[in-house]
Amino acid sequence: MLTILQLAQAAQDKSKENSGGSGSGGSESGGSAADKAANGAEKGKDAVELILGQLESWYTSFIENLPNLAVAIVFLVVAFFVSRWVNTGVQKLLNHRVPQKSIKRIAGKFAAVIVVLAGIFIALSVMNLDDLVSGIIAGAGISGLVVGLALQGTLSNTVSGVVLSFRKQVRIGDWVTTNGYEGEIVDIKLSTTVVKEPDNNLVIIPNKMVLENPMKNASLTDKMRIIIECGVGYETDLQHAKDVACKAISDAFEDVEKPEDVEFYYREFGDSSINFMLRFWYNAERGIERLTSTSKAIMAIKKAYDNEDINIPFPIRTLQFDNELTMNQPSKSKKKGNDKTQSSAEEE
Repeated sequence: MLTILQLAQAAQDKSKENSGGSGSGGSESGGSAADKAANGAEKGKDAVELILGQLESWYTSFIENLPNLAVAIVFLVVAFFVSRWVNTGVQKLLNHRVPQKSIKRIAGKFAAVIVVLAGIFIALSVMNLDDLVSGIIAGAGISGLVVGLALQGTLSNTVSGVVLSFRKQVRIGDWVTTNGYEGEIVDIKLSTTVVKEPDNNLVIIPNKMVLENPMKNASLTDKMRIIIECGVGYETDLQHAKDVACKAISDAFEDVEKPEDVEFYYREFGDSSINFMLRFWYNAERGIERLTSTSKAIMAIKKAYDNEDINIPFPIRTLQFDNELTMNQPSKSKKKGNDKTQSSAEEE
């Protein structure tokens, strides 16, 4: 710094000597030029002194804050390694609670980002940059508000996906009915839930709709009630038909220990049959098991009724005429004319 000041002073002295060497009896314009040169040299000196002073101030501040800078760097390094450990720990913690890998990854990364941000804020505070920290927090709040309003639908589906991942009532593999669709949950992603219907079609439903609308989950219990509706003819012994049906169900299903466990109710006098409802409990958790059990029960009842000659009628219609009907026989002449016409047509 002293060398630069000495060079600036030497340059100023040299300019003065040059101005003086032009002669003391110079003209008025020569004196004015010398004054301008002196003023320019003075301004240059002031600018140099200002720059050097600022540099010296920064250098002094850097030396004074060097210990704080070292501590801040240590905090950043520690925060980085802690964030990696937190990321791995959160994913391992969620292994038994959340089966979705995408949810576990985003949860781990979110926790790691929080740790890194905390380390950055601590480092800035150590370096006495509290005003900068306040500005960053204020800017992040405003930016978050703007982004939240712009991505309201996407963020709501994402948050709903995280909530669904932690719900014990909704799991991958459950047989559910929601939003007019029935099937097995094959995946719960960040923004959508994928349901596979019995016809093997995949239905992608936004998580917000799944969370806000009612859902029937058949997999929450280990039993299903199978309901069969049928009818027998009016000529049938109703008690005998009931006993046969209940015994057929008890013999076909191991979960039904005795015929008394089957519920049997006659419900109405139908157009061509007396209709009844039969229901029983069966150990099942999937919708396909309910379909197979219903089919098996229908076949068992039909076979038992056939063996006992119990009629399962189908709708019929009887026509009744109060007056006698006569059938007019065609005349012989007309019949012969029809025969001739038919024979001539065959010859042609």
